[in-house]
Amino acid sequence: MYSPPPDLADQQRMRRAFTRSAATLGATVAGPEVWGWHGRTLSSHVEHPDRGACWLRLLSAPQDKAAGKIWEGNRQAAALFDGHIHKPLLYDTKKSGDDGYAYHAELHQYIADPIASSSPVLRADLDPPTEWWESLRTDLEHVNTVSTHRVAVRQEWVDRTVPRFLDMPGPRITGWTTAHGDLHTANLTSTTPYLLDWEGFGLAPVGYDAAMLLAYSLLVPTFANRVRDTFPVLKTQPGRDAQIIVITELLQSASRGDHPELVPNLRDLAAELA
Repeated sequence: MYSPPPDLADQQRMRRAFTRSAATLGATVAGPEVWGWHGRTLSSHVEHPDRGACWLRLLSAPQDKAAGKIWEGNRQAAALFDGHIHKPLLYDTKKSGDDGYAYHAELHQYIADPIASSSPVLRADLDPPTEWWESLRTDLEHVNTVSTHRVAVRQEWVDRTVPRFLDMPGPRITGWTTAHGDLHTANLTSTTPYLLDWEGFGLAPVGYDAAMLLAYSLLVPTFANRVRDTFPVLKTQPGRDAQIIVITELLQSASRGDHPELVPNLRDLAAELA
């Protein structure tokens, strides 16, 4: 859920770290605070004397967990994709620590184009124009061609988790490609679209990004059908396998309290695919 940490002390700790990070990067806070998933990140519009309007994002983790794919994702994505697709440029980063926590501050290009939806789960049709879909497809096709050693989905996880949630064997992944890794309408802007939040990018099954966008859109059939029309890979066997994997991921997430309203639609889609 996109909300502050439930503990008031954690909220205050994050706000103090955000203020320190803005000062270290030479930026001045100029907008309201925006909390990320379960309060793990805190972001805001800031002004920088050289860059102008920017977006400052602060990631927090306990010191012993401040490493790995998510911790370095946006920095590594910037090296591969900045200037090649519609994504905010990454200008600068700073790491710090205090009271047993590590912080990673990222100063990004400010994108005035609003996000397509406030929640990953789409609840109303956006009806974007054909150009929006074409731009998204083109950008994702470019992402697919870029080599990376990062891994977003592992076969071992598929083998272990799909039977648990769908009572079927996990599909064998036969094709791998680089993916954004968290593609939903809260990570897309409404008119371009820009692709946001790259911390989870990496190798995934062919069709994974399209399957993720579809799964999060199931409450809005008109939009979901546009996803299917835009990404024909979803009608292939690799695309169907990718959908099974994404459905399992979201069912696992729902079992922890995230977006339970999606569960009936996810299970209906799984039954169709099976």
